[in-house]
Amino acid sequence: MLQEVVAKARATGADAAEAVFAERQSLSVTVRLGELEEVEREESRDLGLRVFVGRRQATVSGSDVSAEGRAKLIERVVAMAKLAPEDPYAGLAPSDRLAKGPFPDLDLFDATEPDAESLEARALTAENAARAIPGVSNSDSSSASWSTGAWRLVTSAGFYGEHRASSFGLGAGAIAGEGANMERAGEGRQTRWQADLPDAEQIGAEAGRRAVSRLSPRKLSSTTAPVIFENRIAASTLGPLIGAMAGPSVARGVSFLKTKLGERIFSPDVTITDEPHRLRGLGSAPFDDEGVSNHATRLIDAGVLTTWLLNTASAKQLGLETTGHASRGLAGPPGVGTNNLTLQPGTRDLAGLMADAGKGLLVTGLFGPSLNPNTGDWSVGCYGFWFEGGEIAYPVSEITVAGNLLEVYGRVTPGSDLEFRGSANSPSLLIDALAIAGK
Repeated sequence: MLQEVVAKARATGADAAEAVFAERQSLSVTVRLGELEEVEREESRDLGLRVFVGRRQATVSGSDVSAEGRAKLIERVVAMAKLAPEDPYAGLAPSDRLAKGPFPDLDLFDATEPDAESLEARALTAENAARAIPGVSNSDSSSASWSTGAWRLVTSAGFYGEHRASSFGLGAGAIAGEGANMERAGEGRQTRWQADLPDAEQIGAEAGRRAVSRLSPRKLSSTTAPVIFENRIAASTLGPLIGAMAGPSVARGVSFLKTKLGERIFSPDVTITDEPHRLRGLGSAPFDDEGVSNHATRLIDAGVLTTWLLNTASAKQLGLETTGHASRGLAGPPGVGTNNLTLQPGTRDLAGLMADAGKGLLVTGLFGPSLNPNTGDWSVGCYGFWFEGGEIAYPVSEITVAGNLLEVYGRVTPGSDLEFRGSANSPSLLIDALAIAGK
């Protein structure tokens, strides 16, 4: 079908075309207080089409994939492209950079298809384990899910590629305490294979323990102190880094790293990799979203910024070559993104980092980040625990940490407690001094 769509787009007046087809099936079940709360099933088939008329481009998408629906989509997108402004950097990926098959088997698809009853049982087990923790007063619901998806890409440059993946999820939320002294927390995991999910009891119990541990939080006075970002949320601090490394941001001059390529911005203890071919990785793919060959990359090598994240358009704009980091949905031209981002572990576990710091703030949750992309000035709301003598002293909340990322990154010490929980992963990270705004 996609080859036909591309051929008809060219026959209609496009000089080049790129078609994407996505299929998805999913089932999720939510329970609360021992009762079934929601069952949701989804099945979708969607088509995206990007065409080029000279240096003009347009993109459309739709869920009507019938012959009539495809014909209307083609007619509309070619007409749109003819009216679009010229973009000197628009175009398909160079033929010599396209991935060649056979593509690697990344072990992303588990054919197991759970039914609603088994998902409900799993969610109930997690909820019961959370409610069994002393101090838990209520449930914030628990859920279990399954999905599969397939992605196909065809271009008029001769590329054809497809991959499919499955996903299994399980999460639990718990409420501890009563009245004004009430705290929420949760635990959840997502894996490509059902067998890789932790036990439901383990997930529920962890949600309950985390909720209870947050009871009776204190407010800190504003200060400057060591801050440790727990491994569960530490990868969130890398979001601004990836945004600043993105080719489109660098090309527009709105990146606080725009003059730092080849320079050391982290300590020599920090290496950050991107591994698109990791087996069972939540971000794995055998090629990027323009069909370009992708491979493992050290984005930060012993503290040094080694590369930008480039798709075809941003590479042209910067006079470079695409790095295989194109990322797109069905609508709109490709952006850029990473696959399996990993900050490599150090040698000290979380207890060791706390012992090294002596006293400071252990951050276990983040909210409301703010970033000036031009300067790197950054702040984020958070909660967690104050520790003294290397030991947890009491929970804290309603605080903000802030700093300039060009300075903050240079003082990062990675822990050894790396866990692969998503498509971006990091061990706990110690920063020897950050401004903490409290009461």
